[in-house]
Amino acid sequence: MEDAEDGVKPKRTVFVTVGTTCFDALVRAVDTQEVQQELSARGYTHLVIQMGRGTYTPKKSDGEDGSLVVDYFTFSSSIADYLRSASLVISHAGSGSIFETLRLGKPLIVVVNEDLMDNHQSELAEELAERKHLYCAHPQTLYKTIADMDLESLLPYVSGDAMPVAKLINRFLGFPDD
Repeated sequence: MEDAEDGVKPKRTVFVTVGTTCFDALVRAVDTQEVQQELSARGYTHLVIQMGRGTYTPKKSDGEDGSLVVDYFTFSSSIADYLRSASLVISHAGSGSIFETLRLGKPLIVVVNEDLMDNHQSELAEELAERKHLYCAHPQTLYKTIADMDLESLLPYVSGDAMPVAKLINRFLGFPDD
C-alpha cells in the first residue's frame, strides 16, 4: 500500500460489531496480535470494536509503535456512521448488520457465533458467502480468513424489489392499488 503524498498512511478502519449480544469469542479473536498484524499488513490503520454485552475487554492502542490504533465501545444508538466510514467490516451473523453493511457496499467478514442455539444466522451467512457477497468465518478461523481473503473477488449485493409482493398482499387484504 502506498503512502499518501505527505508520507502519512491514509486512514483505513476495520469496524467490528457484535450487535447487542455477548460475543466475547469474536472480540478475543480480533484482539490477538496475529489478527491485528495481518490487518496492519493489509494496510488497515484503525480497529474499532463494538463489544456489546461482552465481558472481555480488548486492549486499546494508540498505534505509536506502528501497530493498529485500537479502540472499543459497548453500545451506540446507531452504528451507521461506523459502517459508512469503515474500509472493512467484521460482524456477527445478525441479519440487520449483514444487510446494512452489504447495502453500503462495504467488504464484510461475518463471524458465526457457535454458542447460539438453533443458529439460523449461520445459514444466512453461509449462503451469502457461497454467492460471494461476503466472507464467512468462525472465531478460530478469523485469522486465516483475513490472510486468505481477496476483496476484489466479492460481488456487490443487489437487494430485491419487494414492491410486487407488497402489492399482492395488499390486494389479498382488500386494500386498493396505489
